[in-house]
Amino acid sequence: MENKTGRRPGSPQTREAILDAAIEAFTQAGYAGTTIRGVARTAEVDPALVMHFFGNKDGLFDAAIRSGGLPLRELGDVLEGDVDGLGERLMRRYLSLWEHPEHGARLRAILSSAASSPAAAAMLTEFLTNEVLQPLAEQLRGGEAETRGILAGSQLIGLGFARYVLKVPPLASLDHDQLVACVAPVIQRYLTGDLPLV
Repeated sequence: MENKTGRRPGSPQTREAILDAAIEAFTQAGYAGTTIRGVARTAEVDPALVMHFFGNKDGLFDAAIRSGGLPLRELGDVLEGDVDGLGERLMRRYLSLWEHPEHGARLRAILSSAASSPAAAAMLTEFLTNEVLQPLAEQLRGGEAETRGILAGSQLIGLGFARYVLKVPPLASLDHDQLVACVAPVIQRYLTGDLPLV
């Protein structure tokens, strides 16, 4: 039967079109500025179809993260190799993700969303724990691997937020080599150094 409304019916391709529109919306407008109606309009579907696939805006945000809206999975590429150089490898890859035109825009949008929405923050925390911090902890020797991974992750997230979202000077103007020289040893200490834990 012909679709007389001119809007796409439900299908895997329609779901992908909605996700693409959602990622673009979260990137441009953040969590608070993104609406189901706006995403539906961009994807040329009825808002009810967005609700059918994703339930609500929280579900849409979660799906956008897991579909590639948050490229931090790529940090896993640097986990292999000598653990003594892991801090520097993580820092360089992390900065390259932020500097990438598409990835950086998505990271800014999602970190900003997490700062303004408890639901977005909870989903981002779950994603980071499962997709980034646990794989990192599995690469570390000795005890406190999970704590070490979370400490390193929190340093990276705070750095990204201050440098790329808030653009705090002079942090925002340091070049990569300066930043790596300053921060990578801190990351490395979290990963492999002595921690004052009882």
